[in-house]
Amino acid sequence: MTDLIRGGSLLPARRENIELSTDDGLTLVGELSLPLERDPVATLICLHPLPTAGGFMDSHIIRKAAARLPALADLAVLRFNFRGVTSPRGTSEGSFGHGDAERFDLAAAVRFAEQRGLPNRWLLGWSFGTEVALKHGLAHDVVGAILLSPPLHRTSDDELAAWAGSGKRLVVVVPELDDYLRPAEAEQRFALVPERELVAVEGGKHLWVGENQTFRVLTEVVERLNPAALPLPTTWPGA
Repeated sequence: MTDLIRGGSLLPARRENIELSTDDGLTLVGELSLPLERDPVATLICLHPLPTAGGFMDSHIIRKAAARLPALADLAVLRFNFRGVTSPRGTSEGSFGHGDAERFDLAAAVRFAEQRGLPNRWLLGWSFGTEVALKHGLAHDVVGAILLSPPLHRTSDDELAAWAGSGKRLVVVVPELDDYLRPAEAEQRFALVPERELVAVEGGKHLWVGENQTFRVLTEVVERLNPAALPLPTTWPGA
């Protein structure tokens, strides 16, 4: 029986609970999801929304990326709790670092992906996670970063401008009705990076609630990492 893919759908994948070790001595908890019967063609390293506002590795877009994209697009999805964050998977050691100490968390995640030989690594940041990606992502061997609902609260103009000419791709997905940064202002702020790709999503909101918005976000991700997998299926046997 083929069913519609909905918010709670969990498609087949090889899933493994993992731990990340940071350079400042913390252990972070996470999960690696891989295609069930094939090697991944690309890798998402997911950076979740603001911990002090309830963000964690199960924030819905990140959870759904891990639930669907290994099966639908042959992607590896690595997600984890930033320092001090709790989810059903467990609690990462440490305490909230305001986007600065999280550089160690990002480094640990990229190092893990490198050690596992995961290919074509991309950062996927959402809200607070975009700040961590922008502030610290350039130091790492990644293809680029996809930013969902970037607030640009913690990222300085100098940190943003450093992406210009870096050779790393920057894809900025901005909801029309965002609470913090809407498309017109995003065009101005991200003008510091002339080669960035800015995607304005009509009717989109900061939290990307609803299956239509989820589908749009995941489509934008797959378009960059494995466009041959598009269009994404909307049904799956037993979904």
